[in-house]
Amino acid sequence: MKNFIKFCLFLLVSVLLFWLVYRDQNWDDLLKVLKEDVNYTWIWVACVMGIASHIARALRWQLLAGTMGYRLRFWNSFMGVMIGYFANLAIPRMGEVTRCVVVGKYEKAPISNLLGTVVAERVVDVLILLALTFLVVVTQFQQVGVFLDNNPEIRDNLVHLFHSAWMLLLVVVCLVGLVVLWKFYLKKRLGERIRSFVHGLKEGLLTVKDMRRKWLFVFYSLFIWLMYFLMFYVCFFCFEFTSGLNMLVGLTCFVLSSYGMVAPVQGGIGAWHFMVIAALMIYLPHTPNIESMAKAFALLTHGAMTLLYIVVGVICVIAMPLYNHTFKIK
Repeated sequence: MKNFIKFCLFLLVSVLLFWLVYRDQNWDDLLKVLKEDVNYTWIWVACVMGIASHIARALRWQLLAGTMGYRLRFWNSFMGVMIGYFANLAIPRMGEVTRCVVVGKYEKAPISNLLGTVVAERVVDVLILLALTFLVVVTQFQQVGVFLDNNPEIRDNLVHLFHSAWMLLLVVVCLVGLVVLWKFYLKKRLGERIRSFVHGLKEGLLTVKDMRRKWLFVFYSLFIWLMYFLMFYVCFFCFEFTSGLNMLVGLTCFVLSSYGMVAPVQGGIGAWHFMVIAALMIYLPHTPNIESMAKAFALLTHGAMTLLYIVVGVICVIAMPLYNHTFKIK
């Protein structure tokens, strides 16, 4: 019942965010763009890169589990990773636990130990994302200023918004609400979560520290994120209006989309779209019908990634018990 309630709440948030992003969209125009103006070859290229990143993630998980004395078979590791992504489409962050449960069942490895390796993975992934964020902020901060200078009406609206009485009232209400929540509910829970996070961070870094083939682990981690980025960037070539954007612009859009993906909604639905659309509108403010085109790009790119997780995830759910039954007989 608890998981069902979580699913319904997260789904409600996802639907609400998606509706807010696409509520003014003319769907006939969008579908026409997707039908006539898209080079779908690059979607297939993106899918291949996505599979490559997941293979590297499976190999990295094998390496981490081996450090703790558990030898995971590659296909179990890979199928566990893909089932985890599939589970995330139901409840955010559920995939980490799900893949440990299904792999632990067939590899006879304690779920708690496998969760420790996932913590180590997450620590490294967060550090890489923070490094990419720093790179984007340093190289692209000026672009935001240029965008506001070229669009004085948006700049004036933002200034008016932050100086309005309604905004001041909203800030005061939010601050009062946060104080009340902190005093009566969050203080204890947040303290426990911080201690748990610090402990997990320590355990994760120690796991990497004790690893024999550290450079291979580093290579897998960098390769995963390179494929993530290229999987996103090659989708620029699906559309004429984004095909001329350089890789630094692609990196900025990718980093922003990554923060949309970690939002507590199924598969980043709504949040991912919003971040990508906003980024494209910053870099292409004078492109005719840019908002509608950006929405088409976000819908296609996110839809392709989600469909990949669904198709491969379902195949792995079916294939994993068959594979292990065959392996057991042999």
